[in-house]
Amino acid sequence: MPYDIGLADRVREYLSEIPNLAVEEKGMFSVLNFMVNGKTCVCVSGEKLMLRFDPNRQEELYEWSGYETMLMKGKEYKGYCYINPAGFRNKNDFDYLLKICIDYNIVSKKSKKRTTTR
Repeated sequence: MPYDIGLADRVREYLSEIPNLAVEEKGMFSVLNFMVNGKTCVCVSGEKLMLRFDPNRQEELYEWSGYETMLMKGKEYKGYCYINPAGFRNKNDFDYLLKICIDYNIVSKKSKKRTTTR
């Protein structure tokens, strides 16, 4: 399922209002990844937001309306989750969720570049 263009526009608008952010958009696997300062920050996946946040906030977000655990190979992927539209219809909720992604982006480390051997 392609990503929700209206939701992508909401994310773009939010990020554009924050000074000194280097934002790059990467479309991959029907997901639009918003890279901030070279790191994944937030993605639009279908009609959901995929958040990257401080793993210490996992418990807080478990309680969030529309929360879905992100699984990789059957295991919970800490510091990432999906939020269904019910969890961000309200502008204050949307802004709050993106703010926790930006806050973590400031302190998170870039992923190591993978080298392939042939």
